[in-house]
Amino acid sequence: MHRRSFLAFIALLPAARPLAALATGAAPDRFTFRSIDGGPLDLRTFRGGPVLVVNTASRCGFTSQFEGLQALWEQYRARGLTVVGVPSASFRQELSSAAEVKDFCEVNFSVDFPMTDLVAVTGPEAHPFYVWAAAQGVAPAWNFHKILLDSQGLIAADFPAPVTPEDPQLRAAIEATLLGT
Repeated sequence: MHRRSFLAFIALLPAARPLAALATGAAPDRFTFRSIDGGPLDLRTFRGGPVLVVNTASRCGFTSQFEGLQALWEQYRARGLTVVGVPSASFRQELSSAAEVKDFCEVNFSVDFPMTDLVAVTGPEAHPFYVWAAAQGVAPAWNFHKILLDSQGLIAADFPAPVTPEDPQLRAAIEATLLGT
């Protein structure tokens, strides 16, 4: 890792926590993204209900999954599920700006679930949430990797890109986390 990349990574870590603490604990206790609309998107906002965090890309063969993610959001949000889209160019298939991504998602898929600004999900520039998940053995290998957090913010399950939002196993995992709230 280059010194500059390492220093940029260290700057993203929570200041009051030792490096070893990054791999433990619940996600909502420490991770904030920048919202696609501007301002913070703090995972603590969603504490108490399950959260499905999905790294997305507008120019991917799995982009049609936005439709299914929106349907999940509409079906389960009254019961406490939050879907969070995390646009990322880590796999070189995302538009160049958050404004373009937001417009694309709204126009083509009527997306209204929370979305973050563009972030890296792999490599030395990865957002701290993804560093935390990787330390637990959960790392996206491609766009539309789904990480399901339980009501306590712990990883309940994860699903690779080919698993669609309609998949019975994904829905069963969501139902199980909803029962645990």
